[in-house]
Amino acid sequence: MARPPVDRYRSALVAAVTGCVLALSAGCDEAPKEPAPRASSPADVCTSLVSYWVKEALKGSKWAGLDWEQKGMSNEQYAIHDEVLTAARTEERRAGREAAFALTDRETRRRCEVAKGATGSSENWRPPAEQKVPSGRPAPAATPGPTDRSRPSPS
Repeated sequence: MARPPVDRYRSALVAAVTGCVLALSAGCDEAPKEPAPRASSPADVCTSLVSYWVKEALKGSKWAGLDWEQKGMSNEQYAIHDEVLTAARTEERRAGREAAFALTDRETRRRCEVAKGATGSSENWRPPAEQKVPSGRPAPAATPGPTDRSRPSPS
């Protein structure tokens, strides 16, 4: 069986590649239709996170009962959450859920901006070496518990 000349394959390949390149480059001179995303500031992240969880609580979502850590909030953000939720519940009773949602967005934005993102975390957790006992002295080094003493010591 006779094979077609290599030139025929080559010219078909060149035509196909040229068509693809032209098709892909046709829209390259145009500006993007959507603006490029901007980086989120700490206040933006705080506002988004806190307002989301306040609205979930207002709706009675089953996830609204998660604790602040499970919701991904700092202690400061959770304090804002509680204050805004209280105000939003009052607004909901007075003017309805949509008004409460609007208040949530407005107040959360204002408070998160004032707090510069409210990223401060709790004083509850420290690495063991930095933990303090109530007297203000560093915590003593961990000592073996009763179950550890019962183990034979390595020889």
